[in-house]
Amino acid sequence: MATAVNALPSSPTPLELPEFSAQTRLLVIAPHPDDETIATGLLIQRVRAAGGEVKILLLTAGDNNPWPQRWLERRVRIGAAERARWGQRRHAELEQALRRLDVPPQSLQKLGWPDMGVTDVLLQTSRHAIATLSAAIGTFRPSIFAMPSIDDRHPDHGAAHVLMRLALAEQNGAPMQLAYLIHGHPAHDRFVEVAGTATQSINKREAMTAHHSQMALSGRRMHRLAGRPERYSEVPSTRQASATALPWQPPIWLQPRLRLSVADGSETQVWRWSQAPLQRDSDGTYHLALSAKNHEGLRFAKLTCDLPSLWIFDHWGWCEL
Repeated sequence: MATAVNALPSSPTPLELPEFSAQTRLLVIAPHPDDETIATGLLIQRVRAAGGEVKILLLTAGDNNPWPQRWLERRVRIGAAERARWGQRRHAELEQALRRLDVPPQSLQKLGWPDMGVTDVLLQTSRHAIATLSAAIGTFRPSIFAMPSIDDRHPDHGAAHVLMRLALAEQNGAPMQLAYLIHGHPAHDRFVEVAGTATQSINKREAMTAHHSQMALSGRRMHRLAGRPERYSEVPSTRQASATALPWQPPIWLQPRLRLSVADGSETQVWRWSQAPLQRDSDGTYHLALSAKNHEGLRFAKLTCDLPSLWIFDHWGWCEL
């Protein structure tokens, strides 16, 4: 039921998943409660049906989700107590969803990072965060790893991808890495599709319904996602050729409000756009010019704007260099 679609003609091998068995160990990275169901509900059930083991690594409690909370609780102000109660509600919903997906309670590990704050975790405490993730990976020893895509426009999802890649880079014998996309559009064409049986599809829809707080304002979209096969892109387990070109060409009038962040396995750096080590070529492409050291590991860059906005999603997001 796992099939390769849209494979580029130049790719040496089509994307495909291994046969699941009792030896399969799937580690799912969920930035928020409900991501595990939306993105991997069928994959989880396929692994469990084959006798494999599943672990869910939940990064945040999903407590900073004010609009559904305002709607369901008929309130405007949301303070610390209200957020804590909302996080408890979402945890109870997650427990119900995992039961529908045949995931035992002990397979859930919660990190308690701030909702809408995973980017800050990456930029401010990257070494500690990477060490935490590396420990979880080393303890479980997954054979398949499912994480958010770097193309996902939710800031927690994009930052989660970067952190997981940096943590996996420190592992010996990295597992197969799959990336799922919930918010946004993929920047490439190669992916695998995972379908389920009729029973597994019903279970996924019921698990989705268990996340009642998220269905209030997004129920139609969530049901639409639950009704189609899951798609994953494969993340290369080895580093690709180094590049310095940035994919953005922001307008001059906006540049004073922009910040450029760069993260690798050892440090993070943040500059105002005007102060960043950039060079522009004749085509107008900006290149990152970091000459302090010869860097051979993974490196990621993010462009953000300081202008206030009610829109939570990233306009530019992260890119891999």
